[in-house]
Amino acid sequence: MPKLNVAVQMDPMTTVDINADSTFALMLEAQARGHALWHYEVPQMWLDGAVLKARVHPVRVQRVAGDFYSFGPLETVDLSAMDVVLMRQDPPFDMGYITATHLLEHIHPKTLVVNDPASVRNAPEKLLVAHFPQLMPPTMIGRDREAIKEFRARHKDIIVKPLFGNGGIGVFRVKPDDENLGSLLDMFFAASREPLMIQRYEPAV
Repeated sequence: MPKLNVAVQMDPMTTVDINADSTFALMLEAQARGHALWHYEVPQMWLDGAVLKARVHPVRVQRVAGDFYSFGPLETVDLSAMDVVLMRQDPPFDMGYITATHLLEHIHPKTLVVNDPASVRNAPEKLLVAHFPQLMPPTMIGRDREAIKEFRARHKDIIVKPLFGNGGIGVFRVKPDDENLGSLLDMFFAASREPLMIQRYEPAV
């Protein structure tokens, strides 16, 4: 099998949990198969005319706590010269994230971008799962106050969370006797024009 140059678009290496991070596992396996790894973060990528560039570090990884990666010298590369780009940065699914998918389309599919940038953009996880209501607790997506109040009246104990957040940030449980729903909605709506995801609270989850 030919050896590949694999660029990994991800968060800072310092944030990696070597025992839980699937991106780290992919990097270990690619390296074990003899492929060359390069690391960069989304802010280090830009489009210069028709050329998508990034400031990258060659990187080696090992499953050793406290010493799990080493960088080579920083260099600027044309990402289309890579064989593969792994799009692995964490959400939030904001305009920065969406812009990165558009930029990567300038090199895909000549350079294989995994996953396909358009597919990533078109399938944000909280919206995608709404196509499978039978697998979810009762859920509404929207920002109409009266609809949210009606949903709460039906389900009593609810979860309110941002539609494009991540890592449990901004997730609130509103119990039946909680009088702060109005203030909570004020806070969300002042911060963003995005809809919210509202779900029935499931004690077993």
